[in-house]
Amino acid sequence: MSRSAFAARFKDLVEETPMQYVTRWRMNVALTWLREGDLSLTELAERLGYQSEAAFSRAFKRAIGISPGAARRQDQELNPAHLS
Repeated sequence: MSRSAFAARFKDLVEETPMQYVTRWRMNVALTWLREGDLSLTELAERLGYQSEAAFSRAFKRAIGISPGAARRQDQELNPAHLS
């Protein structure tokens, strides 16, 4: 199967392109790590395959709607037990 045929079939079945799916999945993983872990943004970006913290931050904000730092702070405000 060609790459273009795969992409077309994937979009028909999943209703988004393969890259949109992968990006959404990576950002959901990032959101979980931001909320549950204590990784720095640099470590998080590296683990998710981004070449820089800035590139990761831009992609995260575009996908989630807020910056990674804001997502982490938001979770800490909602769940102060994580701070203990």
